[in-house]
Amino acid sequence: MPNSRRLTRTPAFWLVAAALLLLTFAAAAPSPLYVVYQAAWGFSSGTLTVIFAVYAVFLLLALTTVGRLSDFLGRKPLLYGSLLLEAGAMLLFTTADGVGPLLVARAVQGFATGAATGALSATLVDLQPQRSPGLGALINGVASTLGLAVGAFGSGLLVQYGPAPRVLVFALLAAGFLLAVAALTLVPETAERRPGALASLVPRARVPRPARRAFLAATPALIAVWSLGGLYLSLGPSLAVGVLHLRNHLVGGLVITTMTAGGTLGSLLLRGRPARTALRFGSTALALGVLGTLAALGAHSTPFFFAMTALAGLGFGATFLGALSGVAPLAAPAERAELFAAVYVLSYLAFSAPAVVAGFTSPHLGLLTTATGYGVAVACLALLSLATTFARTPAAAPPAPVAAAPVRPAEARGAACPAAEGR
Repeated sequence: MPNSRRLTRTPAFWLVAAALLLLTFAAAAPSPLYVVYQAAWGFSSGTLTVIFAVYAVFLLLALTTVGRLSDFLGRKPLLYGSLLLEAGAMLLFTTADGVGPLLVARAVQGFATGAATGALSATLVDLQPQRSPGLGALINGVASTLGLAVGAFGSGLLVQYGPAPRVLVFALLAAGFLLAVAALTLVPETAERRPGALASLVPRARVPRPARRAFLAATPALIAVWSLGGLYLSLGPSLAVGVLHLRNHLVGGLVITTMTAGGTLGSLLLRGRPARTALRFGSTALALGVLGTLAALGAHSTPFFFAMTALAGLGFGATFLGALSGVAPLAAPAERAELFAAVYVLSYLAFSAPAVVAGFTSPHLGLLTTATGYGVAVACLALLSLATTFARTPAAAPPAPVAAAPVRPAEARGAACPAAEGR
C-alpha cells in the first residue's frame, strides 16, 4: 500500500491501543458466562476452572514461543495472523455446545492472545509519541486492565439483557477483530525482517544472578496477586450466585470489573514510586481487602463485598507493580526477556493452578469454605510479601517504567510491559 495511505505516528499509536483494548475485552468476556454454561451443561466447578485454566496455559505457551516473532518477521504479519485467529476463537464460542468445544475455543483464544500480546505491546512502544517516552508502557498497562473491566461488564450486560446470551457477545467480538485487522493495514510497519525467527521459538526462562534475591523476595507477592486474579476470573461470578445469591449476570460481571478496575487505579496511584513503597502499600491493601471480602461473604453483605473487592484490586495493582519494579532494573537489557519469561511461568502457574484446585475442592467443602481457605492463603502470602520489604534493604530508586496488568503478567519489550493478559 502506498505510504500516503498510512496513518501518521500518533493516530496509528491510538489505533493499536484500541486493538489491545479489544483483545483484553475478549479475554474477560467468557467469565460472566461460566455460570450459564455450567447451568446448561451441568458440569462441576472443577471442570469450570479447567476451562478457565486452559486459556492461561495456551497463552503462556504462545508468549514463551511465538511471543518474540515480531522482532524477526515484523510486527504486522504476527498481528494479522493472531487477530484473525482470535476472530476464529470467537466464532468457536458461538457454536460451542458442550465442554469439549468450549475447551477448544478457550485454548485457541489463549494462544491467539499470547501471540498478539508481544506484537501489540512492542508496536505501542515503537509508535509512542517522541514527546511522551513512557506513554507506551502506561497504555499497555491501562488498556489491559481497562479492557478486562469493560469486557466483564459489557459481557455481563449482554448476557443478562441481550438476545442469544451465549452467542451475541462473541459474534460482536469476531466482527470487531476483523475490523481491527482491516484497520491495521493503515498502521506503518515498525520492525524490519531479520534472521533468527526459528531460534526465537525456543522458550527461554532464567533469572539472572543479580536479580535472584529480589526475584525470590517478590515470589510471594507474585503468587498472591495472580492467585487472587485466577479466583476472581474463574469463580467470581459463581461466588456472587452461590454465596451472595445474586442471580443477575451483570452483577457477576461487576465482580470482575470491580477487582480489575481497582488494579488499574492501584498501578496508576503508585506509578513512579519506589518499588518498596508500592509493595508495602499494595501488600497491606491486598491482605485487608481479601480478609474483608471473606468477612463480607460470611455476612452475606453485597455492598461490603464490592467495597472490599475494590480494595483487594487496589492492592493487586500496586503489589504487582512493586514486585515487577523491584526485579526488572536488576537484569541487563540482554537478559530481560529471559527474566520476564520466568515471571510469566511463575505468574501463570499461580493464575491457573490454585483456581483449578479450588474448583475441584468446592463441591466437597462448599464454595464459601473453599473461598475462605483460598483467601486466607492469599492474605498470608501478601503479609509475607510485606514482611520481606522490612527484612531486606533494597535501593530506594524509582521503579522502572513498567505498568501492572492483572489479566496477564508483564512482558519485557524495552519499556513495554503489557497481561493476560493477560495479557
